[in-house]
Amino acid sequence: MFLVVNQVVGQINESPINVNKERDLRIMFYNCENLFDTFDDSVKRDNEFLPKGDKNWSYYRYRTKLNHIYKVIIAIGGWNPPDIVGLCEVENQLVVDELNSYTPLSRVGYKVIHYESPDKRGIDVAMLYQPKSFTVLNSYPIPIHFPGQPEHKTRDILYVKGKVKNNDTLHVFINHWPSKWSGALESEPSRMYVASVLRKHVDSIFKTDSLSEIIMMGDLNDEPEDKSLTVSLGALESYDNVKPNEVYNISYYLKHTKKQGSHKYQSEWGILDQIIVSGSLLNPESGIYTTLDAANVFNGAFLLEKDKTYLGNKPFRTYSGFTYNDGFSDHLPVFIDLYFNKN
Repeated sequence: MFLVVNQVVGQINESPINVNKERDLRIMFYNCENLFDTFDDSVKRDNEFLPKGDKNWSYYRYRTKLNHIYKVIIAIGGWNPPDIVGLCEVENQLVVDELNSYTPLSRVGYKVIHYESPDKRGIDVAMLYQPKSFTVLNSYPIPIHFPGQPEHKTRDILYVKGKVKNNDTLHVFINHWPSKWSGALESEPSRMYVASVLRKHVDSIFKTDSLSEIIMMGDLNDEPEDKSLTVSLGALESYDNVKPNEVYNISYYLKHTKKQGSHKYQSEWGILDQIIVSGSLLNPESGIYTTLDAANVFNGAFLLEKDKTYLGNKPFRTYSGFTYNDGFSDHLPVFIDLYFNKN
């Protein structure tokens, strides 16, 4: 059972998520939590995840991790696997290719988009997509260059532009913003800057077509109310009088109305893994559209374990400290359904 504590009102939502709802397109995002191979990359800080590293990473544990991620993707699809899968905390092209080719995902026919990023730990973002439902027109990484800080490195933003089955164009941004390891306030300017870079690219799309259909998703390491989202990105939290060339944070609705969370810190659930859309996607008269209730945090029971310290449940992660836990991730995945306008 899924127990989500809302940070604002303290209410708990135990409702299971129905993954078999009718839809025309399903898009998901998942923080894989340290999907590393077993090889030493001399230019990355991957020593912790080596056979002789602190966590005794092994080929067996790596293969188990790949199969865990496969299971999550298939489970979210229900009767049909998701059409687009955004991933973060993947080490390189190899691990994404092996996830796609050496697990039962190979039967789906996904294609992979990945670019190596300058992150010092060597973790990147990537995308899987089904070519029968999404035709890629263009893709590239958006590098992050912090002003006056040439040594400060983080993950690129992945941008993918494609056509869906009804021939509409969909723009997808996959993100993994800087963490709070150095402290929430100390690291806040980094997330705000990455958010401003993302907004700049979104605005360039709007400048070409104000009715563009855009999805931004990822582990943003901030909550929907934080300044990186509300100020730098300008993601709105009110869904009245929706304008096509604005962006709306559906994750605010997930957290405050549906009482869902994707990550637990001590006793509190939050929603670091977010989905933000352009206003056109909230217009049911658009060629493709979505609704507030079409987005969810996936709450499969196999992704949770009992929280013996803070009660309730928590994500069933791969490691608990340096102890191998044989779990999935410290984050829960999120997904959103899109529909084609049949009029």
